[in-house]
Amino acid sequence: MKIVYFYQYFSTPKGSWGTRVYEFAKRWVAQGHDVTIVTSLYYKSDLTAEKLVEDQEFDGIKVKVLNIGVSNKEPFLKRVGTFLTFAALSSWYALTLKADVVVASSGPLTVGLPGLVARYLRGRKLVFEVRDLWPDISVEIGALKNPVLIGLSRLLEKWCYRAASTIVTLSPGMAEHIRAAHGLDHVISIPNAADNDFWDVTDSTWQPPEWAAGKQIALYTGNIGAINNSTLLFESAVQLMERGREDILVVLIGDGQERTALRDRQQEMGLSTFRILDLMPKTELRHWVQRSLCSVVPLQANPILDTSSPNKLFDSLAAGIPVVQTTQGWIKDFVAESDCGYTISADDPAELVSVLEGLADDPEKRQRMGQNAKEIARTRFDRDALSAQMLEALCHDR
Repeated sequence: MKIVYFYQYFSTPKGSWGTRVYEFAKRWVAQGHDVTIVTSLYYKSDLTAEKLVEDQEFDGIKVKVLNIGVSNKEPFLKRVGTFLTFAALSSWYALTLKADVVVASSGPLTVGLPGLVARYLRGRKLVFEVRDLWPDISVEIGALKNPVLIGLSRLLEKWCYRAASTIVTLSPGMAEHIRAAHGLDHVISIPNAADNDFWDVTDSTWQPPEWAAGKQIALYTGNIGAINNSTLLFESAVQLMERGREDILVVLIGDGQERTALRDRQQEMGLSTFRILDLMPKTELRHWVQRSLCSVVPLQANPILDTSSPNKLFDSLAAGIPVVQTTQGWIKDFVAESDCGYTISADDPAELVSVLEGLADDPEKRQRMGQNAKEIARTRFDRDALSAQMLEALCHDR
């Protein structure tokens, strides 16, 4: 089967970003399928390009790299411009590439445009993958305010949903939202997955830097910004220092719009319980995750964000460390049922501090939750099983 996958954020494990598409496509290629990814240059990816379009290959996956830079740190309107440019250029490949099925992976929602071109102008089967609920999330956080643009975005969203043979969401919450809001029944959920083999690899020779030696690390990885509730992490670090718990260290690894401001505040206060590290390849990030007290997955309090399926959650499970998170949807239910962590308020740093102290002071509980996390990663979120489910969705005819 020939599969063409439009996705703007493609990365391999050498990058600092999620590898769902890479891992799925690698497995499909190994099974004899022909896979072409059309992507751009996300600043957290390991991809580079010099020409406008470059043909590259990773583990048998054909990748058409459009030399269009995308960064979360850019202003919203500039990002929209890069999204539209990608949609326009990739529509050429929607017309010209041979395909049995085309996947358009959103967000941004504009990635649906080449999918629609392939569906209506070339008669290709379209599978629409929903990573985030666009445009709802942009409206909820105030990034998209113009009523005309909101109306056009909702029209594009509806068009993409109706054109798809199958809608694949990354969480049960997203699937429920789309079914309820649009009255559709061709919606399934295939969540982000745990790369268990990757996280099973350990390096006993690795040592943290001197400032982290002997500390219990509460780790956050990913975008450092308002939507990710980075201030909650900073305020919890302040309270840890005030309570004399300098044995617990809040570490953020990533980049984003609030990174510089938080680092400046940390230096001004001489805050010894808080650190921000640069983006790093997933192969290096693995050392930090495996040796952490827990993984913190904070998001703003928002019903749309409650449907999220963050990669860091699944990495934490596979690494066998407890998860402390703030969403009030499917992840809250999952964490409680699996006994692999805690759900806390998105607005109460004191509650986060209490949980961190409890984990630091109770190694037996920490070990039990970590073991539960690793077990559920293998039984429910294994990458091989979920890639097979995705392949079945690509083969399914409505």
